[in-house]
This record gives sequence, structure tokens and C-alpha cells, in this order.
Amino acid sequence: MKNLFNTADVALLKSRIEQLTPTSQRKWGKMQVAQMLAHCNAAMEVATAKKFPPRIFIGRILAPLVKPAFFNEKPFAKNAPTDKSFVIKDERDFAAEKNKLLNLIQQFADNGEAGVTTHPHSFFGTLTPTEWARGMYKHIEHHLVQFGV
Repeated sequence: MKNLFNTADVALLKSRIEQLTPTSQRKWGKMQVAQMLAHCNAAMEVATAKKFPPRIFIGRILAPLVKPAFFNEKPFAKNAPTDKSFVIKDERDFAAEKNKLLNLIQQFADNGEAGVTTHPHSFFGTLTPTEWARGMYKHIEHHLVQFGV
């Protein structure tokens, strides 16, 4: 499965991010392209131990049931629910958010397993570094498909 510890997977993801433009249009959802990049940045900041959101109650109940779907090869469903702390409603600077995401992805890859957060995921709880690497790849992949790249 693709993940952010695999050099080829990281290069492919970054090349697709580079294809985004400030006018890229979504195929579903509510976010504009810069907001989507900021949303992905927020998730990557958790994975790289820059932010530490609390566990949400519903995750404690549902996580065991949906965790396998988060880490399998099947793409995420369109319009899946988002933790409120990751919802981006304000306008964002496209270039700044794009560069930040490219840098966070590279930092994650360069730091390897030792650089991955040990803080529990807000929904899924404790994850291994490999689960973080797979989950973050799949999350970004989902949003790149959302914007047609």
C-alpha cells in the first residue's frame, strides 16, 4: 500500500500537488483548493507532532469498526465527515498552503518513523508510524482526486 515512507510514493504525490492551481475546481465537497491544502496541512501537522488535538468521543466508539477501511486500498468515500478541528472555512493563500504541504510531506518522509507523532489520532487513537504513513498518503490522495489531479 502506498505511504509517505516510500520515496516513489512521495515523489508521485508531490508531483500531483504541483499540478494544482489557484483555480483548480473541486468535483465534490465545499472547500476551495487553498482550503483543501490547509486542511491537509492541519492533518500533516498532527502526524508530524506539531499539533495535538484531543480524542473525540465518537471515535472511541466507532474507530474499531471503521479503522480497517482507513488503512485499506479502497479510496475514501466522497463527502465523508470531517473532525471540526480540521474544517477550514476562511480564505487561504494558495501558494503558501501548497508550499507548506510539500514541505510537511517531505519532512514526514525524511524524518521516518522516529519523526512520527506518538500522540493518539483524534478519531482512531494510537497508530503505528506505518499506519500514520499510509493514512496520511490516503488522505492527501483523496483530496487530490477531489480536485482532479
